[in-house]
Amino acid sequence: MIKHMARRYELKERARSQEATRRRIVDAALALHEEVGPARTTVVELARRAGVGRVTVYNHFPDDAALLAATTERWLAEHPPPDPAAWAGVKDPGKRLRRALEELYGYYRANETMLAHLTRDRGLVDALAAVLDGRTAEREAAMRDALLAGRKLSGGRERRTRAAIGLALTFATWRRLTTDEGFGDKGAAKLMARTIEALD
Repeated sequence: MIKHMARRYELKERARSQEATRRRIVDAALALHEEVGPARTTVVELARRAGVGRVTVYNHFPDDAALLAATTERWLAEHPPPDPAAWAGVKDPGKRLRRALEELYGYYRANETMLAHLTRDRGLVDALAAVLDGRTAEREAAMRDALLAGRKLSGGRERRTRAAIGLALTFATWRRLTTDEGFGDKGAAKLMARTIEALD
């Protein structure tokens, strides 16, 4: 009985230790992704930051896909994007669009460094593209649907408006307007909202 209890205690302690090590690796990976991006994050530096050996990193995360899935899940949990369901309470489609873009562009501003690295490295790291594509497509579709609700469009007008909203929702559009064209977040949101409204 005592041996059995001691064994259970050892297993629990080992599981706790492994989870703590896993957390340290993910923490170190997120820090490196923010500083240099996933494509420039090396296992050597990751292991050094986490205070473990390279073999330990591979034991917990045998490939890029496993590590990127874990870091993406953690990062999104700590930095959730705006929820399209929260926009449903705004009945007027124009006001809803403006509010949505202001919230989204504020989110982009607050998380610009990480999002810029992810956008840049998406084409360089196959596993990153695989992790991001599904999440991004699903989220953007939900946002687009929320912003099309109540517009009563059809045919070419619906197609044009859907495409314009999709364009307005992207990080690349926000960055172009704010970095290259000199708009503030609210100014960029206003410009895109007016452009979309002109298509109705």
